[in-house]
Amino acid sequence: MNLTQPLSPFVAVLALLVAAEFLFIFYLETIATTSERTAKVFGMDTSELARDSVSTLFKNQGVYNALIAVLIVCALILGSRLAIFFLMLYIIGVAAYGAVSSNPKILLMQGGLAILCLICCLF
Repeated sequence: MNLTQPLSPFVAVLALLVAAEFLFIFYLETIATTSERTAKVFGMDTSELARDSVSTLFKNQGVYNALIAVLIVCALILGSRLAIFFLMLYIIGVAAYGAVSSNPKILLMQGGLAILCLICCLF
């Protein structure tokens, strides 16, 4: 395992897909906060999403997800396999926490692509 090797095109594509996934989560949480789609994805009623406190929390969390996407893109621009590895490790950790604290499906829904990308980083 040499994390200083250049990124393979396959790892780059997987990382870009993870970034796109996190931009989609940003869109749901920050822009389409009260939409039917957001309600379906998060298993909540639109009336709950429309509550000011929930909306504020979702929008704040959405900004964090956008930043993860930006960091992945920056790591891709730099061609840093090491940075991609640690970002995927972070995403998997957060997904594991969500799986334990909220819904087990989160591990694969939010972390699935990141797990695949992390594994591919190792080869």
